[in-house]
Amino acid sequence: MTYRQRGGLETNRGVTKPCSWIFLAGCVWCLALSAVALGQTAGGPDGIALDEGIPVADPLVISKCGTCHASDERGNMQRVSTARTTPEGWQNVVKQMVLEHGLALTPAEARPIVRYLSGRHGLAPAESRSVMYDPERRFYEETTTAADPLINACAKCHYISRPLSWRRTPAEWKRFADAHAVRYKFRPSEEATAFLSRMAPLHNAEWDAWRARGALPEFTGRWLVTAALPGRGRYTGEMQLAPAGEGEFDTRVTLISIADGSRVQRTGHVAIYGDSAWRGRSSGRATGEPVPDNPASDAREVLWVAPDHSTAEGRWFWGQYQEFGFDVHLQRPAAGPSLTAVDKLSLKIGSHGNHIRILGDNLPAKLRPADLTFGPGILLRSIVSSSAGDLVAEVDVAADAQPGRRDIALGGSTLSGAIAVYDRIDYLRLTPDSAMASFGDRTHPRGYQPFDAIGYQRGPDGRAHTADDIPLGPVDVTWALEVFHSAPGSNADFVGTVTPAGLLVPAPTSPGNNFDVWVIATARDEKDQAGKPLVGKAYVVVTIPTYSMNGRQYVRDLDRWVDIGPAVATK
Repeated sequence: MTYRQRGGLETNRGVTKPCSWIFLAGCVWCLALSAVALGQTAGGPDGIALDEGIPVADPLVISKCGTCHASDERGNMQRVSTARTTPEGWQNVVKQMVLEHGLALTPAEARPIVRYLSGRHGLAPAESRSVMYDPERRFYEETTTAADPLINACAKCHYISRPLSWRRTPAEWKRFADAHAVRYKFRPSEEATAFLSRMAPLHNAEWDAWRARGALPEFTGRWLVTAALPGRGRYTGEMQLAPAGEGEFDTRVTLISIADGSRVQRTGHVAIYGDSAWRGRSSGRATGEPVPDNPASDAREVLWVAPDHSTAEGRWFWGQYQEFGFDVHLQRPAAGPSLTAVDKLSLKIGSHGNHIRILGDNLPAKLRPADLTFGPGILLRSIVSSSAGDLVAEVDVAADAQPGRRDIALGGSTLSGAIAVYDRIDYLRLTPDSAMASFGDRTHPRGYQPFDAIGYQRGPDGRAHTADDIPLGPVDVTWALEVFHSAPGSNADFVGTVTPAGLLVPAPTSPGNNFDVWVIATARDEKDQAGKPLVGKAYVVVTIPTYSMNGRQYVRDLDRWVDIGPAVATK
């Protein structure tokens, strides 16, 4: 199966990837720093070029780690000074030291150790951004981003974001690869080791610039929020951050649905590691009937913070397989007006009297039509209403306007590509276009999958389904589920149903088998050039949550299978 959403894992057990509807087993996943746990000595540098390292100065790290990892006269600690990684990477290392090497550590001691290492031995924002899909728990097609050496050597067992989330000296990369090969019984790839030594060195320009950074703005205070929840739509709002300890903050968020004005109140707690890695949890007060995609659900928060602390972006997610989540963007309020969102994502060529609601912050009380621009081909007729938080404009689209995206600008604030101009909707595309869902059992809740149906205009090349096509926003559709190789019109309820909001809900009772299905969206109003309703499809594998193969038990985790040990015989 091809996955086009982003993803990642947070486990220290073996995994295998699903391949189409055939699930392969037998591949064991490694902890990100298994080499640290192997070949340790209490002696000196043991061949590592410690002069390349980053000194360790924290007394607690020295006290807890120094027994096994010796330091030289400059403070370079064996195996630690020659590596950098994310908070998740260091957290996994600490867990491994406790579980496999008897390190005595309380949670109150572990947290500041991870905080120190993630800051002084972490990643610069420019380094971490390309691998954020991993901690954000998104599906991602890595073949478009990675070099062949890592695809061939690493991707058989885990995402290549694992090694790409680390930085090491050449000697440390070789030691890691050799020890990793011994532990997991495979032949090390010299090509992959050379690639990582070249592309993921301990020292580089990004890290040197980040270490030399000056004072940055505080995180506390007010932030503007825009968010999107698949199946639920887009939201705007604001967040307040209050200090709650070293590098930690309490959060209070109000989100307002652009579609219907409903409000979501959330509170939480976050830790920000190394001035750039936002990790936290939050929840809201759920009302009404419990539903799995409730925007008030308890969620984990993972955000990437921009180097100047002016913006942050990432995901707040939940669910058995982290299948639900807000895509979130934070920005600091500006001294002048800030545009954050628009209610309509597209306008048809030749249309008149379109009312466009633009949301923002600190918008001027008295607004002149000349202050607001929509780009070529869109004529602003009047400002219908305006306030500090939103405005409504009436616009016409010229009959000779060219299809494409337009910027909306007001007083120095610009929403880039905020609105699309189109002549017709050429096709529907479901997002995601391929996915997994899971039946439940006594110990594993069901795994759902939300979908959106997005209309597209062919791009400048005049051909549909090419890279320059223009997304026009959600289309009103009806939903259906069709099992592969079943007779047309057959009932698929034994596999699952799709709600009016586009949520695939697996059947409550597992049939004990995997099923390949189409999720089908049919436009209510939009038709193709032959006069037939537009139809979009997504391919989904609805799986059982566990299975046994060759005496081993496997459990699904995101888009792959985790080896949890010997299969348990059933009577």
